[in-house]
Amino acid sequence: MTKKKSIFVWLCLIVLVIGLVFFFWIRNRNSHNIPVHAENATAVQVAMASQTDVPTILSALGTVTASQTISVTSLISGHLEQIYFKEGQYVQKGQLLAKIDTRPYEATLQQYQGQLAESQAQLTNAKLTLARYQRLYAQDSIAKQDLDTQTATTAQYEGAIQSAKGQIASAKLNIEYGRIVAPISGYIGIRNVDIGNLVTSSTTNIATITQTKPIAVTFSVPQTRLDEVVQPIRNGGKLIVKAYDQQGKTVLAQGEVGVISNEIDSTTGTVKLKAIFNNDDNKLFPNQFVNVKLQTGNLNNAIVVPTAAVQAGTSGQYVFVIDQTSTAHKVMVKTGPQTEDGKTVISSGLTAGQKVVTTGVDSLGNGSKVKIVKAKQVDLSVLDAASNKKSGHGPR
Repeated sequence: MTKKKSIFVWLCLIVLVIGLVFFFWIRNRNSHNIPVHAENATAVQVAMASQTDVPTILSALGTVTASQTISVTSLISGHLEQIYFKEGQYVQKGQLLAKIDTRPYEATLQQYQGQLAESQAQLTNAKLTLARYQRLYAQDSIAKQDLDTQTATTAQYEGAIQSAKGQIASAKLNIEYGRIVAPISGYIGIRNVDIGNLVTSSTTNIATITQTKPIAVTFSVPQTRLDEVVQPIRNGGKLIVKAYDQQGKTVLAQGEVGVISNEIDSTTGTVKLKAIFNNDDNKLFPNQFVNVKLQTGNLNNAIVVPTAAVQAGTSGQYVFVIDQTSTAHKVMVKTGPQTEDGKTVISSGLTAGQKVVTTGVDSLGNGSKVKIVKAKQVDLSVLDAASNKKSGHGPR
């Protein structure tokens, strides 16, 4: 290699090295020009504070109670002769439920009817004798004492007839009591006695009937909220009550407040209420525990945000508001009631249209820079494929 060629090669190598150094220098400088706040921005999800009408709700735990609960008993003593109902069936008022052996009472009835006939015959004879004594006394043929005695005898037989008639009516009533009928409409429970057993008067509970249409729910509200309940009802209004399942998600029935207790429970500081429900679909069952929500009024044009946006601190409740420069600001707020769709009323501290952080709050501080992101949509087909793969089932 000649000297000129050697110099040329070295120059090329030097240019190449300088070019590579310059390239990496430019690349490194551009990477360092990224704004610091963009690198440290916290990813959050936000929601808009909105304005709407919100119903004022009182929440409580309630117990379902039957409108009426009747123990089916016999008013006479005797052997259970027949049963005409199936356990658990719905029975109508006046429906025949059971039959008691009434033959002893029928025999007694015949006895009293015989006594009545005897007394009537004696009364007829006594009246004839009294009429004869009255004629003889008018002729001064008998003493006044004999006439008085016969008059008393006649009255005695009249009393015996009245007594016999009363005994006959009582015997007929006992025979009628042998037919046990449903005093109310409702579902009859488990039978407590079998055919052939001796049923005693007013002590043997044959079964129990519960009236579930309508049905009631009892619950209590704090005495501090009493005015919200008492005043509308005493002014002739109606307060709507909704009964939810134990998870508080599914509405079982809707009714209205029917009764307010006349006193405050001094041990709990609450007032007991009773709400009445039609229960046409039988979703409420006696002794069932339900979550109760009582609507006492409406807040017009209230500011609401998702409940997840409201945080609690040592100095009170607050939310993080995002301004137009993507900066989070801690704002103290006062809250009101919660709505059924998972939102909370903001009484003060916010205006409609402000953005509040709902997800990512734990990583924020006052003045933190944020990057607003949207919740990712999950492809259900991917989840199904993963589930099938895990269970060992492939596509069909």
